[in-house]
Amino acid sequence: MSAPPARPADSSPPAPWWRVLWDWRVPAMAALGFSAGLPLLLIFSSLSLWLGEAGVERRAVTFFSWAALAYSFKFVWAPLVDRLPLPGLTARLGRRRAWLLAAQVGVVVAILGMASTDPAAGPAALVRMAGFAVLLGFMSATQDIVIDAYRIEIAAPEQQGVLSSAYIAGYRIGMVVAGAGVLFLAAAWGSTKGGYDYGAWAAAYAVAALAMVTGLVTTALVPEPRLSDAEAPAPAGEHARLLAVFALAVAAFVGVFWSLGAAGTALGAGALGPLPTLGWEGVRLAVALGVAFVTGGLLVRAGVASRVAARQTWVEPVRAFFVRHGWADAALLLAVIGLYRISDIVLGVISNVFYQDLGFSKPDIATAVKTFGVIVSIAGGFLGGILATRMGVMRSLWWGAVLSALTNLGFVALALAGPQRPFLYAVVAADNLAAGFASAAFVAFLSSLTQVRFTAVQYAIFSSLMTLLPKALGGYSGGMVDALGYPGFFVLTSVLGVPVLLLVTWAGRRLAPDAR
Repeated sequence: MSAPPARPADSSPPAPWWRVLWDWRVPAMAALGFSAGLPLLLIFSSLSLWLGEAGVERRAVTFFSWAALAYSFKFVWAPLVDRLPLPGLTARLGRRRAWLLAAQVGVVVAILGMASTDPAAGPAALVRMAGFAVLLGFMSATQDIVIDAYRIEIAAPEQQGVLSSAYIAGYRIGMVVAGAGVLFLAAAWGSTKGGYDYGAWAAAYAVAALAMVTGLVTTALVPEPRLSDAEAPAPAGEHARLLAVFALAVAAFVGVFWSLGAAGTALGAGALGPLPTLGWEGVRLAVALGVAFVTGGLLVRAGVASRVAARQTWVEPVRAFFVRHGWADAALLLAVIGLYRISDIVLGVISNVFYQDLGFSKPDIATAVKTFGVIVSIAGGFLGGILATRMGVMRSLWWGAVLSALTNLGFVALALAGPQRPFLYAVVAADNLAAGFASAAFVAFLSSLTQVRFTAVQYAIFSSLMTLLPKALGGYSGGMVDALGYPGFFVLTSVLGVPVLLLVTWAGRRLAPDAR
């Protein structure tokens, strides 16, 4: 397979640094990055600590990580977001800003819904919390789709680097607010591991919802991209039919997934042990996805939506990728994408619960993981970007996989050593440096695979696939810890990195030497 053709470099001299910093797009992307980074930890790690303090069993806590699976399926509705007008909003704000405002309002509603729910109030309240968490994941993923498209459309390719840097910086600050900020507030207002206070967590989440004002104000002030206006969406009736196909396919997925779950409970699938249970849940997910795709295909064949519109919306970006790379190499590349982050994502689902079980307080976790760790991950990102330029994408990708797997063994040592702060900071530093390095290398890898005319949809597909399997497995991390203990679980997450190394090595050998 020949290497993907390089995009032409811009020969014009770079703009002076002061002119770049005064460009309105830089602070705008930083603010939008903040609003994009805020929701993730509210359904990923901060929520796990809230549920743990509320007395929710560990197995159920890790199941809540599935609320973030919307990030892994966003490629399904990304084409609809790209083309579907919103009544009353698109005509006033434009295509991108209308969807961005709708997504951000949805994020605020979901966070306030979580704040108004006490998970310790019983099963019904826990189900309600899960519903709001899923809504938050869906709206946040939708916001990501729009921001990615907006960033590409407001600037030329040579300006994307500085805009991406501003976006990432804002994103990290949003994560600090949702992680360290929420934990500090919940602790300051009186909630502890042994003394749960629902009001403290509710107020902390309400403050997080208030912080979304940053994104809302930015959306109101920034202009609509000219490219977005030039590519006006087709008649609403056609897109309404596409939306109907999407909704019915999702309903089929939910129905099959729920039915198989009920059947598994009745047959006692959960008592088979962690690995058989994991296999059953994998089959359950695969069958539900298969039924959803078949349902969508049958609806299109039945004339519910135009075949041409459905092909252009969902099929053409995927077909173009396989045509470009060939079926064998495309399958290999997709395997690398789907498995590359498996070691750190599966571990990350339960890491905060581990710190708490080990005896660290919320302020300890907030300072070490959510503040110090974020700073180190930014440094790791810069290091990964520099080395990817110097040694090549595939070599830096390989070293990122090595570091991600090896640094997980530090958690084994921490589990055996107990709650020692210096050791905590050392493990967090190593883990976040490796994660930042691997992330930068991986973004460079995904960018090299994305075709310009399908940037938004293909990047959504790649980023969705990146987290699908790891987050699905992460939902069972609580059960794995119950069966293996923390040291055994952390060793398992390191072992999961071995197939990744083999795949990256194989992919590197199939690529042309100049791509490695």
